[in-house]
Amino acid sequence: MKDKPSARSKARDGANEAAAEKQRALQREQDRKEPAEGGGEGGEKSPPQTGRQKYPSELPAQHLEKPGQEADMQLKPQFQAPEYRGSGKLKGMVALITGGDSGIGRAVAVLYAREGADVAIVYLSSHEDAEETKRYVEKEGRQCLLIPGDVKDPAFCKEAVEKTVAEFDGIDILVNNAAFQEHAHKLEDITDERLDETFKTNIYGYFYMARAAVPHLKKGSCIINTGSVVGLRGSAQLLDYSATKGAIHAFTMSLASSLLEKGVRVNAIAPGPVWTPLNPADRSAEEIVEFGKQTDFKRPAQPEELSPAYVFLASPVCSSYITGIVLPITGSVGS
Repeated sequence: MKDKPSARSKARDGANEAAAEKQRALQREQDRKEPAEGGGEGGEKSPPQTGRQKYPSELPAQHLEKPGQEADMQLKPQFQAPEYRGSGKLKGMVALITGGDSGIGRAVAVLYAREGADVAIVYLSSHEDAEETKRYVEKEGRQCLLIPGDVKDPAFCKEAVEKTVAEFDGIDILVNNAAFQEHAHKLEDITDERLDETFKTNIYGYFYMARAAVPHLKKGSCIINTGSVVGLRGSAQLLDYSATKGAIHAFTMSLASSLLEKGVRVNAIAPGPVWTPLNPADRSAEEIVEFGKQTDFKRPAQPEELSPAYVFLASPVCSSYITGIVLPITGSVGS
């Protein structure tokens, strides 16, 4: 029989939902500023396929409310990586993944479990997505702890790490992946409140989680930060988001130098466009159909195309001599 939710738990759930509603309010504000015209023209060539698995290039015209639930997406992101075979690369390890309820975070959680790790998932308010991720982690034979909360709150970040350590008797891998993204057509559209939300979620949250986790990390542990291609080359319509991703890349390299003597590696992955709830919750239904078509692959990546890279950077067997890098997985040649 399940315990009844405590008053503190109910208060936390209320605060998390309030944070999600704040993001929806920022989204509605931007939607009102949208120009009438839709997205641009797509490429005419057939998108190249480089593996045995064929990935979709045509996207549905769908717009989601923030923070965006994978359960609500018409075209479900592919995260199971059916051809990936685990070999114990993370056996006996414990991973904490922020934004692990859906998208890249979900795909990483599943592969970490397949490689032998127990997983704690930090997420804001998408309980249905989080429960689905937990089912898939447990299907791989590992344990999964769900921790709802807002990474903008340093006290919550400390609590999330402490819960993970208490549940699994330690922590070996921190994946900072939670993000807030909302486009803007001009700088003047970005309010102080919007700027605060983006920076506090995307870079403050990474800093808070790392600060809480570092005392528990030991030789062979690692931190992996999710950066972005827009942190490498900018984006005219993602001014605040791009700035936070550039900050994440610099934070990664700086923290790698700081923690090297402790035997802890710190790296980042800079994805290009990836089909996750983040994007249809950012773009209009008319614009999202063009998402990813500017890449050489002429489509966005699916989360399972990125998750093996997170395994590679997490496993000391694979990457013990790698720290302080930003690994671009952008779908385009040379970037």
